[in-house]
Amino acid sequence: MKNKAGKISGFILGAAGFLLMFKMIFLRNIAPSDELAPGVVVITAVLTGLLFAFIGSLVQNYLVKKST
Repeated sequence: MKNKAGKISGFILGAAGFLLMFKMIFLRNIAPSDELAPGVVVITAVLTGLLFAFIGSLVQNYLVKKST
């Protein structure tokens, strides 16, 4: 589990950060009567989470190699 900490934390940070920014930027300006494709939002959040998981993995590998 210790070797997956960078991936897990990166995914959570990326997905949650995207959803928070989406709520603060876009949902504030969209009228309630407008239709919004929730599938696109979820897929984008997952893809952003995967990107941040990759970055977290790279950072974790760098820090492990640096400490040894």
